[in-house]
Amino acid sequence: MKAKSFFLSLFVIIVLLAGKASAQNKKFYIFLCFGQSNMEGNARIQPQDTIVDPRLQVLETVNCPNLKRSKGNWYTAVPPLARCNTGLTPADYFGRTLIANLPGDITVGIVNVSVAGCKIELFQKDIFKDYAATAPAWMVNMINEYGGNPYGHLVEMAKIAQKYGVIKGILLHQGESNPNDTLWTQKVKGIYTMLMKDLHLKARKVPLLAGELVNEDQGGKCAAMNGIIDKLPEVISNAYVINSAGCPAAPDKLHFTAGGYRMLGTRYGLKMLELLGYKAMVTSDPLPVQTKGNSGK
Repeated sequence: MKAKSFFLSLFVIIVLLAGKASAQNKKFYIFLCFGQSNMEGNARIQPQDTIVDPRLQVLETVNCPNLKRSKGNWYTAVPPLARCNTGLTPADYFGRTLIANLPGDITVGIVNVSVAGCKIELFQKDIFKDYAATAPAWMVNMINEYGGNPYGHLVEMAKIAQKYGVIKGILLHQGESNPNDTLWTQKVKGIYTMLMKDLHLKARKVPLLAGELVNEDQGGKCAAMNGIIDKLPEVISNAYVINSAGCPAAPDKLHFTAGGYRMLGTRYGLKMLELLGYKAMVTSDPLPVQTKGNSGK
């Protein structure tokens, strides 16, 4: 009986220790990012972008031998943050802005699953297969890097991330491929609602930040879509729109320059800091930061 009691006690201790080892770190803030090319990152990464505080981490979502990174593992968030050969993204300076203003014991993790050129339909759980079946070959290759299902891949990676930290928000940048789509806000709402369900999250605790496309003041070819994006808070109570005014555009007027990504990413970060209850002390955005949407948590 004594031996049985001893082994039972030992088993309980092992289970408790194992549970403690795998418990979430509540000071590891996770942010999910998805969208098309601007969230994927289009601008060339410059030397200044490669100096990164180790408190800013990225969960590698695909195998990248060229970066010496493996799918499902955390690394210091030196860009690229989407796939192996993508560029600078708003997520880069979103994360840096958080790290510069959050207490030193808080770590930030980025999980980015984005596909250049895709419509929002690619992330709709019920119709993505139909959309992918009509996608051009160059896009199919990117979709296949995510197992043919970018939404499912985002959820898979998010669940891995949840083993280490707590999901605090979602970043979206998409719309160039859905011009004049008045149903876009409803489609995004469906994706957001499904993410809440699949990841067992509470919408009131997980804000959605959506960035505007290249602004009219920069000659943005899809700037008219911003009028639709700006309506997102009307259908998602915890959604906020990040203004792109003044963010420099690349010559194609669809993407941002590296400076534009830094500026837009900083604005994402400043808004998230506000929602987290922190006052920003540092900002690299030389222009007034304007955000649209609800003002409360």
